[in-house]
Amino acid sequence: MKNKLIVAVVFSLGSVLTTWAADAQANWDTSCAKCHGADGKGETKMGKKLNIRDFTDAKVQEGFTDEQGFKAIKEGLTDKTGKTTMKAIEGISDDEAKALVAFVRTLKK
Repeated sequence: MKNKLIVAVVFSLGSVLTTWAADAQANWDTSCAKCHGADGKGETKMGKKLNIRDFTDAKVQEGFTDEQGFKAIKEGLTDKTGKTTMKAIEGISDDEAKALVAFVRTLKK
C-alpha cells in the first residue's frame, strides 16, 4: 500500500512540474520572447535596441540572483536615469514568476 502511495505522489509531482514548465514557457513566449528572443539571446530588434543581455551566456546568468530575476519580473527594471528598460509582467503570480526565473536558468548553455 505504501509503495502505491509513493508511486502516485511521484506521478502527481511529475505532472505538476510538467505543467509548471509549460506555464513558464507560455509566459516566456507571451511576455519575454519579443525582446529577449525565443532562445534568450536578446537578438531581436527590441533586444538590440535595449542592449539586452544574452541569457544563454553563463557569465550573464551568474550576474544575477534568482531573487533579482524575480524582482525584475514582478517590478520591472529602470536604468540609472530612472527610465524604464523592462516593464513588470502584469498579473503574474509569485509562483509563475519563480517558474519563469527557473525557465531562464534553463537557457544557459
